[in-house]
Amino acid sequence: MKALAKAAALGALLMASACVQRTPPPVVVPTPVPAPVPVPVPAPILNNALLVGVTIAAPQSVDPLAADRALAAFRTSCPVLVKRTDASGLTQAGDWIAPCAAAEAVVPGGASAFFASQFEWARVGDGKAFATGYYEPEIAGSRLRVPGYDTPIYALPADLVRCTRADGTQGRGRIDPLTQACLPYFTRAEIDDGALADRGLEIAWATDPVALFFVEVQGSGRLRLADGSVMRIGYAGQNGNPYVAIGRLLRARGELPPGGATMQGIVGWIAAHPVEGKALLRENTSYVFFKELVGAGPLGALNVPVTPRGSVAADPAFIPLGSPVFVTLDRPEASGLWVAQDTGGAIKGANRVDTFWGAGPDAERIAGGMAANGTALLLLPRGTVERATTRP
Repeated sequence: MKALAKAAALGALLMASACVQRTPPPVVVPTPVPAPVPVPVPAPILNNALLVGVTIAAPQSVDPLAADRALAAFRTSCPVLVKRTDASGLTQAGDWIAPCAAAEAVVPGGASAFFASQFEWARVGDGKAFATGYYEPEIAGSRLRVPGYDTPIYALPADLVRCTRADGTQGRGRIDPLTQACLPYFTRAEIDDGALADRGLEIAWATDPVALFFVEVQGSGRLRLADGSVMRIGYAGQNGNPYVAIGRLLRARGELPPGGATMQGIVGWIAAHPVEGKALLRENTSYVFFKELVGAGPLGALNVPVTPRGSVAADPAFIPLGSPVFVTLDRPEASGLWVAQDTGGAIKGANRVDTFWGAGPDAERIAGGMAANGTALLLLPRGTVERATTRP
């Protein structure tokens, strides 16, 4: 706090003269300057600061099979959880040490009891959940460009970097070689028109650009090669341009009936309108780059394999990656325990999850038509709910 201003020196010299007596100047008293009133600066509010409710009693019954899958997924996340920084601010790395140690000691048949006892069950906001689905699609592909395989599958370009834009914000883009300015990276339309051609970035080639588009949406996939073998590809990066949900565009334009914006419905519309369909795909300016996957997979945002019917993608600003999530939905097959191990460009907001169903026709059918509403509970290490709800 600032001190009061010092008073000016007072008084005047009295000067005597043999014949004249001078009158002293008047005394000037400065007006006190009031100290500034400090304005309280609120502490930063994380996304969850006003959303995490009181602890809720765990459901009495957890499906044993779902619990077993969730336990397997949780165990794969533990080596990462005890070291990483949680973007939501709800948990700290040390919070996961005890539940991860307990997970290793669970005996067969004990998964349900583990989740009921080792975590605090909390509600985020009003707890209203919306769930979609994703899967690992399989499309025809080739490692080399041969007749019929003309759609490139690109690796992450070296010139796609994080840089500071003219408005001061940071994001993914490219550096202009002449001005050194940070420019937006090439859009889907520019890439489709050859912006990355002849740079040696092609890791494989596909027969169907629409099928490859939906591999991008899913984030990973399998390429069935001509000799019958499979090449698995996974997410390597994204161009930094906005993701636009083409199903939402078709609904807004009245091209699909209510409830018809499933993957199957969108694919059918594009097949019936090939020219308009090509233009529709280009309206989604986002573009995904891939890398070949070797070993278990596909990999989620924690860089560990995701588990079919056990892993979900979530918004890490609200749901800590690695946290179990219990959802009760109007699609019974999607209700139960899941573990947040992945993220997605369209998966934003509290209680928004994208359920992973694995590979094959059943996975494609379920995931492609998944749009479920219900409620969600978040499972957090003990002590974190009180810390989150009482922080200044």
